[in-house]
This record gives sequence, C-alpha cells and structure tokens, in this order.
Amino acid sequence: MRAALTKGKSMIVTEVADPVPQEGQVLVRTLGCGICGSDLHALSDPDAFMETARRSGGTPHDPRDGLVFGHEFAGELVEHGPGTQRTLPTGTIVCGPPIGIGPQGAGIIGYAPMYPGGYGEYMILNEGLTMAVPNGLAPEVAALTEPFAVAARAVNRSGIGLDDVAVVLGLGPIGLGVVAQLKARGHGPVLAVDFSARRRALAEGLGADELIDPATASPYDRWADLGVPTSTVERIASVLLGTDTRGAVVFECVGVPGVLQQVIDGAPAGSTIMVVGVCMQSDRIEPGVAVSKELDIRGSFGAYPAEYGATLHDIAEGRIDAGSIITGTVGLEGVAAAFEDLARPEEHAKIVVIP
Repeated sequence: MRAALTKGKSMIVTEVADPVPQEGQVLVRTLGCGICGSDLHALSDPDAFMETARRSGGTPHDPRDGLVFGHEFAGELVEHGPGTQRTLPTGTIVCGPPIGIGPQGAGIIGYAPMYPGGYGEYMILNEGLTMAVPNGLAPEVAALTEPFAVAARAVNRSGIGLDDVAVVLGLGPIGLGVVAQLKARGHGPVLAVDFSARRRALAEGLGADELIDPATASPYDRWADLGVPTSTVERIASVLLGTDTRGAVVFECVGVPGVLQQVIDGAPAGSTIMVVGVCMQSDRIEPGVAVSKELDIRGSFGAYPAEYGATLHDIAEGRIDAGSIITGTVGLEGVAAAFEDLARPEEHAKIVVIP
C-alpha cells in the first residue's frame, strides 16, 4: 500500500507492506485521518517524545525508524480476520479508539510498526474496538472523534460543576474539543483563550461564552466578576457565611514550559488545574503557591473506549460540530507540507489526510 512514512525527521510517500489482519482483527481502508499535534512533536523531537513515553511506563518505538503515523481515523471495513465475530459487515464505515491489540502485541495505532496508522491506505483494527459510524456522518468528520474524545476525558476527570467557571487555555484541536464538550454538557461560563483570532472564532462557533486574547487581556482578571473567590480566606468566609460561590477549572491545553506556573499563579484558591497539553520539556513550578491555594492539579491523557463511543454519538447527533474545526484536507503527498502548515495557527486548526 502507499503510505506517508517517517524517515529521520522527515516524511516520504512510498510503498509499504499491506497490513494483514490476524486473530480478532479487521482490515480497514482508510477514508480520513486527522493530523495530531502529537505527530508533529514525535517527528520534530523524537528523543523527547520517546523519553516522555518511556518514563510514563511505555515502550516507545523510534519515529525515525519508519512509522506510519495517524491515530485519528475513519475507514471502510473491507476484510475480517480469523476468529472474528463479523458483527459489522464489510462495507461498513467505521472508526475507533487507537488501541492496537492482537497476536502482534499491544500498541498505539500509528506509533507502533505492527499497527500502521491512517497516513496509509489500509489499517488493521481490533474488532472489539471497531465502531460503526452512525447517521451517515462523513468519514473525515468521524475521524475527529478521537481528539474530541480526549477532550471528553479531560472534562470527565476535571470534576467540574455545572455552574463552575471554565477557562480553556490554548485553542488547538484539543482545547477546541474541551470547549465543545463543556458546552454540549451545559457548562458555563466557558472562557476561551488563545493568541490566534482564527482559533478564538472557532471556539466561539463551538459555544464559548467569552473570548480572550492574552496579548491584550489576562484570563485571570475575571474571577471576582464571575463570583469566584480568589483566596483561601475568601473561600473559608463564603462557607462560614453561607454565601453562594462558584468554583473554577482551568484547562491547560498549551503544553509549553512556563504555562503551568502561570496558571498556578493566576488560578483562584480551591480550583482545579487540568493539565491536558503534553509538555515534553523540563519545566519549573513553585509548589508552595499551589499548596497555599489548595489547588488540585490533575493530568489527562487519551480517552477510554466508552468516552470515544459517547463522543462519536455526540458528533453524529449534532451536539458537537467537530467538522467546524477542519481547515484543510490533503492527500498523502501533502502530509509533509501539512505538518509545516499546522505550525501557523492563523492558517490552520485541523488538517485531515484523505489517502
């Protein structure tokens, strides 16, 4: 099959062996695959990518050795492997969480050589994790279930209350997904923060209540206006006086050094900081400030299959407009250039590969 294959820190389009489904697996013809920021990081800084995965308990494969990236995918089921239940007939448009399981071992689809991703013409998926795309949803939109499900995981782990204030820092695909998930569940107000006017406009289309350009305004100056006590003393006083107050959750979806400390400094006492952006470099924070404010700092990574399935139905039934963040499509020959284009936030938010 033809595929965009990593080679060193670049990508080439070439012929690679067709994947063959084994016990409990199905073969899928790729119809659409989103380009994820994780792919950009893995290609540009493979050592940091592997070190982060290794220290997190994984066994990463070196992207320089030749991988077919692509873990945000949808395709057509074309063949059942041995030992499958054949629950879904061939011809079904499917997608699923990027979890590779089978006789070859386990791995993340797109980051393991035995599980080539959606930057190739064909993929093998575990039958039990393969989901039919409902309601005639376009494959390129269904492919974006994965990043929106990652956002669902972050919202679920945040424990946010219905009326709590949410601040979403960084409006890349995951940050936009967090905005969409919050609004689909009725949360608000949601403050969306990014330097890019285009990405702020996309967040507005997904329901964000306030848009903030951090070049001109601080996202941390609104707590009092929004009824959120800023200090521990104010929180204690509100409890003693029986005053109704709101909580706050800050979703850090940027993932670059220095941002987490800025959030610790700016977040109100008693709030939750959801670290969703994956910073792969060393960073420095001051724990004393977080302790004094009684901040709850939580990480979130990936999504569980149930969250993926729920998100797929939210998109297919119109509660989340995932297609609105697609700003371009490319064939395999355009993948390398698309990686460069995605570094310019005013130009693109999400590019989908259609092999």
